[in-house]
Amino acid sequence: MNKTELAEFIKSLEPECEVKEGKQFAEAAVPSTKLHSLAKSLKENDATAFDFLVCLSAVDWGQDIGVVYHLRSTKYSHMVVLKVRTADRQNPAFDSVTDIWMTADFHEREAFDLMGIRFKNHPDMRRLFLDSSWGFPLRKDYVDDVNIVTR
Repeated sequence: MNKTELAEFIKSLEPECEVKEGKQFAEAAVPSTKLHSLAKSLKENDATAFDFLVCLSAVDWGQDIGVVYHLRSTKYSHMVVLKVRTADRQNPAFDSVTDIWMTADFHEREAFDLMGIRFKNHPDMRRLFLDSSWGFPLRKDYVDDVNIVTR
């Protein structure tokens, strides 16, 4: 499928998504409650067969915190981008996709460690690099009292 067909297909699976054709890929802004079911459908549907989670990136958009998923089909060589976000900066949480793509395990732990995003139903939701004294250093509102990091 090309990006136009992928955008239409995603919209047919989940009408609540805001889908657009990006410069490279079809991009879908997904309601957080629909993320897991849409991701599972995109993997299991033979028309899309998104069997590879290329990248999972945590993003601080200022008011919102979110996650961007780049998915690829090794069968068809097409890609799509899913974006999910929340305004809850105190307790950002999304459904884990580790049961769909095992590679999400460390990606989600990294997003938790550096941005404070929790992933519901993750099999091992604990910090990956830092101890709890650090807070979440990749957030835009992070304050470094020791001045290890300067802007």
